[in-house]
Amino acid sequence: MSPESQASEALPSRRRRTPRGGRHRGDESFLLPPGSPTLVLAVPGPARRAGAEIAVELARLVEIEHTGQPAYVGHVEGAEAGLPAVLAGLRQERPDEPAAVVVPLSTGPDPALENAVRAAVAAAPVHVVAAEPLGPHPLIAEALHDRLADAGLARADRIRMMTMVTGASGFVVGTPGDAAAVRQAEVTSVLLASRLAAPVFTAPLADEAAVKAAADQLRAAGAAAVAIAPHLIGPEPEWRYVAPAAALIGAAHAAPLGAHPALARLAALRYVEALATALAD
Repeated sequence: MSPESQASEALPSRRRRTPRGGRHRGDESFLLPPGSPTLVLAVPGPARRAGAEIAVELARLVEIEHTGQPAYVGHVEGAEAGLPAVLAGLRQERPDEPAAVVVPLSTGPDPALENAVRAAVAAAPVHVVAAEPLGPHPLIAEALHDRLADAGLARADRIRMMTMVTGASGFVVGTPGDAAAVRQAEVTSVLLASRLAAPVFTAPLADEAAVKAAADQLRAAGAAAVAIAPHLIGPEPEWRYVAPAAALIGAAHAAPLGAHPALARLAALRYVEALATALAD
């Protein structure tokens, strides 16, 4: 059988769910055939770090809303629910395809997480492939918008048919990682600025000078009130910088993205992309 035929048989088909109200309306989900590779979310930090429960909830959303089969969580630090142990517990159901696809739970490039994923994939006793991080993607901008609206810092998405007083007129997308992560987050910032019809700058959360410079630029451009939109899911160690960064520039901040439905959808999308690439090779 050719690789193209294998890919067409193993890849999930799309199904349209019955339309529902709210932000889920129009979402597509994936129907995986029995014995499809397992989706494993690779989570930064240990299982007992604050925010680790977000990964469990996202895995549940992936199962219910998209794949229809169990999704697992593996942490790249610590022995509890460790990624290597999760991969070691999987079985090779089909010899001609991976046993699992590991999706890094990050909004953009994270060298430490990606290195840990590569090491775990290489050491796994079964065939495993790694997917790309969740972002950048327009769905990240949608999730950032929702979290700002939840905090009363931006008007809610018009699709949700809500209105509220806007609490900020300029926004800093605070991102983890290095310069490469900031450059990729700038793609999301442009999309977010379009949604908010307001100026948005990007800065690394760990760099106080960069956060302050971004806030100064926003105020120089006429923003009367500045808010930070954390470009974080929740388990990342950089979450600890958000409150101090907001205090430094006299700004409010939104919650992390958390178990937003858009992230579950992205995890399923990255799974499908990685599986298609693996089967085509």
